[in-house]
Amino acid sequence: MKLFATILTAAAALALPAAPALAQTKLKWAHVYEVSEPYHTESVWAAEEIKKRTNGKFDIQVFPASSLGKETDINQGMTLGTVDMIISGPSFAARSFPRIGVAYYPFIFRDAAHQAAYAKSPVFRELAAEYQKKTGIVMTAYTYYGARHTTSNRAFTDCAGMKGLKIRVPDVPAYTATPKACGANPTPIAFAEVYLALQNGTVEAQENPLTTIEAKKFYEVQKAIMMTSHIVDGLTTQIAPHVWNKLSDAEKQMFTDVTREAAARATDKIKKREAELADEFRKKGLQVLQVNRQSFVDAVLKGTTPESMGFSRADYDRIVAIK
Repeated sequence: MKLFATILTAAAALALPAAPALAQTKLKWAHVYEVSEPYHTESVWAAEEIKKRTNGKFDIQVFPASSLGKETDINQGMTLGTVDMIISGPSFAARSFPRIGVAYYPFIFRDAAHQAAYAKSPVFRELAAEYQKKTGIVMTAYTYYGARHTTSNRAFTDCAGMKGLKIRVPDVPAYTATPKACGANPTPIAFAEVYLALQNGTVEAQENPLTTIEAKKFYEVQKAIMMTSHIVDGLTTQIAPHVWNKLSDAEKQMFTDVTREAAARATDKIKKREAELADEFRKKGLQVLQVNRQSFVDAVLKGTTPESMGFSRADYDRIVAIK
């Protein structure tokens, strides 16, 4: 009797129509930053928010710390179809569309607020649209990365004070432009070797945002921080064409809204930490000095031009004019 009841139960179950499977799209979101950094934590928030707002249609996994490859790799992955979303600097996008790299030109941004205004400006929308036209990749959001300042064992407050300074910089024209214009000796050294190079005197200075100076402990082997703000760095959130072109108009708007909110959240956290760090470095015994920024601006504009780096003078002028 018990066996008969079991058979009836099984038959009844087979007779029921199967529940429709939930159509789910899995996406890979990659970046090169650590899990503790706002770029990651806010990307995770955005992934969950998109999943929630679409009732689970989009299941986005965020891959941090170069786990899907270095920045060059993940940028290439956007066109190869191996990566669906990334956070990356405009300098990598500039390899496909040089004009968009103008955001790395020294002193083009006055501060974080100016960069934020650029991210909402017609000129950025135009550059992003041209980048999309060329690559199919869509830039939805812009996150503040930090203002790059100079650390050194020799304090200075103007461009002339940099003369002869042996300073480590990335081997990229936009990063070498300022020290060259001021008569310094820019020296490319692998990022992982910078601390040791400062410690043993191979170079006497380097430049990075305050948050990087903290994370890499450069303050341990430097005596002064000059608030040069020579490059205000930023990162863009990008969506690959094989994803974007399949989204409905409503989904495109939702992805844009959520990634912009995530970028704003990350920006606020980075700016807050930057504001705290100047005082913390002073407490550690470092000099934190304001500089005559105009002396650097004048030297850079005299010594080089946006056109020499493949940028557009018209783009440069429009960005500088943004209020």
